[in-house]
Formats: sequence, C-alpha cells, structure tokens
Amino acid sequence: MEPLIFVIDDEEDIRITLQGILEDEGYRTKSFESGEEAIEYIKSNEEPDAVFLDIWLPEMDGIEVLKVLKNKRPHVPVIMISGHGNIETAVQTIKLGAFDFIEKPLSLEKIIVTTKKALEFKELTIENQQLRSKVKRDVVDELSGKSKKILEVKEQIEKVAPTDAWVLITGSNGTGKEIVARAIHKKSKRANRPLIAINCAAIPEELIESELFGHEKGSFTGAHKLHIGKFEQAHTGTLFLDEIGDMSLKTQAKILRILQEQKFERVGGNKTIEVDVRVIVATNKDLKKEIKEGRFREDLYYRLNVFPIHLPDLRERPEDIPILIEEFIESFCRENGYKPIEFTKDALNQLLKYSWPGNVRELKNFTERMLILHSGKKVDVKDLPKEYRMESKENNVYHGINIFNMDFKTARAEFEKQYLIQKLKEANYNISRLSELIGLERSYLHKKLKSYGIQTNNN
Repeated sequence: MEPLIFVIDDEEDIRITLQGILEDEGYRTKSFESGEEAIEYIKSNEEPDAVFLDIWLPEMDGIEVLKVLKNKRPHVPVIMISGHGNIETAVQTIKLGAFDFIEKPLSLEKIIVTTKKALEFKELTIENQQLRSKVKRDVVDELSGKSKKILEVKEQIEKVAPTDAWVLITGSNGTGKEIVARAIHKKSKRANRPLIAINCAAIPEELIESELFGHEKGSFTGAHKLHIGKFEQAHTGTLFLDEIGDMSLKTQAKILRILQEQKFERVGGNKTIEVDVRVIVATNKDLKKEIKEGRFREDLYYRLNVFPIHLPDLRERPEDIPILIEEFIESFCRENGYKPIEFTKDALNQLLKYSWPGNVRELKNFTERMLILHSGKKVDVKDLPKEYRMESKENNVYHGINIFNMDFKTARAEFEKQYLIQKLKEANYNISRLSELIGLERSYLHKKLKSYGIQTNNN
C-alpha cells in the first residue's frame, strides 16, 4: 500500500495544492483543518507515514500539535510549513523533533524531495528501533567475556561513544566490528538519529559513488529517479563504512574531500549538499601495509584514525569461549523454544584448542548447529563435528598429526598442506586474502594449492 501523508492546514487552497502534488507522486493523502481533528483521527485509525503541518493554526497552534504528535507517534516525520517563518521558529520546531521546515509559497520540487527524504527517514527510524531493541543482546553476544582484551574494547567503547570522534575499527572477519559500531552509536548523543551502514566491498566500483553520494534522475543509464545516498541519509546521525580498505583510490579521494568539508554533490548534480555526520569505519586489512603497497591513501588513513579500536581474534581470548557458548545457547533457546544443551569438560577443552578462523561468528553458528542437530542434553567429544576434534586433519597441524613418525620430505609436505588449509580458512577461502595473509604471490599459491588438491572460492 502506498504511503499515507497527512496535510494539516487551515487554508483550503494550501490543502488542495499539497494533496494534488502528493497524489500526483502516487501517495495517499488525508487533510485536516485543525490539529485537534488530526490527533483525534489517529487515535482509532491508520497512522500517517509523514505529516505536513502548518505552524499558524487556530486554537491549538502547530507547535503544540507537533509536541503531541512526537509524543504519540515519535517515529512519524513531521514537516512544518509556514508563511511567516523565521530562523528562530524553524530552530524551535527542529529541536522539538520536526523533520524539516518549509516556507510558503511552497516549492513543488522542495515538497517532492522533502517527502521522499521523510519517508526514507521513517523507514530507517523503524529499522534502527528494531536494531536498538536487539543491539543490547547482540553486544552481549559478540562482546561477552572477561578476558583482558575484550574488557579493553568495552572500555574504549564507553570512552569514545559520548564524543563525536571518528573511530577506526580493525580486526579479522567475524570478530564483531559492526556490533562495536552499533554499540558506539547506541551510546552516543546521536542514538536517536539514523545509523547508516554500507559494506564498501559488496558494492561494484561503478555504483559506489551513487550509493554513497546519491544521484540525480537521468544522471546515467538506469537512473530513473532521484536517489538519496548514504551520506545524506546519515545526516545528523552516524555513517558506518565497513571494509573501507576495499575502496578504490578514486573513491578514497572523494571520501577524503567530503570528510574534510562535510559537503558534496550528487552524481549528475551541481547542487552542494551539506551534512553533519559522525563517521565510523572498519576493515580487516592492515591499512599501514596497504599504504606502503599503494592501495590506500595515507592522508585518508590519518583522517580516519582518530580513535582506533582493535578487536582480537577469538583464539586470542579462549577463556571467553565457554561464556560465549553459554550465552548463545540461552539466546537461541529463548527465541526458538529449544531445550538447552551442555558441553562436557572434555568437549570444551577440544573447542578451546580449535583455532576458530571464523571467530565469534563461527562460534555462534557452531553453537546453533549443535542445538539443532544434537538430540541429547550433553555434548561430548564424540558428538563434535570432525573439524572441531583434535584428531581431524583439517585442524591445526599439531592437532593429532604426528609428523615425527614421517621422513623429512613427507613431514614438510604434510606441514605445508595443513598450514595452507588452516590459513585458507582464516582467509575465508579467498586466494587474494590468503596471499595477503601469508605473504606469498598468487601465482605461487595457485600451484601449491593445486598440487595438494585444496579448493578455493576464486582462482
């Protein structure tokens, strides 16, 4: 169903004009002569997706109506309109929670653009509310533990969150970088504003600028309508750029300029758009190494690296594994109606020796898999999947493989094979990542992996 827009104005001509513009854009509308009438309607009928509200209304003025609407429906964006606007009034309404302020006479383009932004804002607000409702649990899930390293991360979050400082989060895949970003936003003064996340590695190079900065209608083939980019969506909130190390040098240059000036133009446009955005970035790469090899801009690195937070791999904090498993079990059972299981001491000891290349994400998936597949109350060593047992050849080389009973040539080959298998897991079976991780050329790795019959995700 198309979005429903309320128009609250005591002037009939304004109501008719606004409804005509909005309905031509495909929206449903409902108009009211007074704020009291609109408030009464909401009590027992469909709520609006956005509201145009005149400031100067008889009896209950627009500011009072705004207060009631934000109290009863805080997630509904309210756009104030006035023929007698001034900066003081506009600032007052924005402080009270208004989404925007438009002066009469009304501009067709302004109405259309503001409505689109307001509807996107409502959608993002609802999504953020849902995320915030679970972020507390997620933070407990991903960052639980009593190890020194994880306690240091929690302390860093508490210190930096209330500020507007930019944060660079580093760590391997699966360590919880996005969870940290959401925790920082949740504890910041921008918590009630949008948190917009984008994975820089997941977007094709030719589309990344459009995703970040937006584009004008007709700016390129396929640009059938105006698109608001992530920077603009994150205005007054937080922008989380994940996998920043995978961004091209060309895009890095544009990002640097925008971060310095906090303003930009959409693709295909010439209008300068100013934004107020807190930036949090994350990467699983060593950016200093990327700088030396010419793949990352040094000036951008120092611009971003205001407050660094490094997330340790799970194998660096094994004492947290039993705590995490217990919390994953409790969470999954509560949400899915399963009966909890318990890992024996021997089974836990096996899991403590495993290297967990997928980090906390792998541990969570493993725990949920065991809850689904295991029929008993206790999980012993024999119940663990083979890759998590010491005798598995796919675990670390020292896990159950006696190379000392082999001749030198065979032992070296076995060690090399198991080393490559383990490191390939850590690189998520991506040969480019493996090359970076162990410092060997791709062409050499291709030959080695092929000789051992080891499969990768790309060639």
